[in-house]
Amino acid sequence: MKTMYNRIAGDSVDRVEALSDGIFAVAMTLLVLDLHVPAGGTVHDEGQLWSALRSMLPQIVTYLMSFLTLSIFWTGQQTQLNRFARTDRHLSWIQLAFLFFVTLLPFSTRLLSEFIGYRTALLLYWFNIFLLGFTLLGSWKYARRAGLVKHEITPDVSKAIERRIMVAQSLYALGAALCAFDTWASIAFIVLVQLNFAIAPRLGFLSRF
Repeated sequence: MKTMYNRIAGDSVDRVEALSDGIFAVAMTLLVLDLHVPAGGTVHDEGQLWSALRSMLPQIVTYLMSFLTLSIFWTGQQTQLNRFARTDRHLSWIQLAFLFFVTLLPFSTRLLSEFIGYRTALLLYWFNIFLLGFTLLGSWKYARRAGLVKHEITPDVSKAIERRIMVAQSLYALGAALCAFDTWASIAFIVLVQLNFAIAPRLGFLSRF
């Protein structure tokens, strides 16, 4: 009996994980390349140096926010990959779509840092985050439906993974909506949400999620 190619393609979790780690590493590195040391010819005293550093505030804030964004989504993806028994062609392509949106984050970060006062730039940045969350949630739902998750994974674990993504995306959407009042308020809210998920999983106000 003939074996259809699509049934045997893309079945290695290890290969997806290796590619993901590489792409995340490159994307995180690209973020810092937009931080440029003030030109020496324009700085002649301490006051001018501090002034030049203050002018870099949008770049520094968006760098911090995007590094946290990538760190959170890397953790979320690794949480899923560690619980996959195997992948298939469809799941591999969902993961590739997720990685495609990872590669776009340096661009949306640069756009936001250059036009930090514009709602359009903030909303495009949020849309990038939305697409990351959408594909990550789709990945888990498909894996469960296709029987690609390890047998020992309980329904409670599955619900916890989905709930974390949904709560995070809802909060990101709320943060994006704040740009109707002020883009800096929107960014501050998003960073606070990220810090809660990143460094205070037990003490944060969202620890039960």
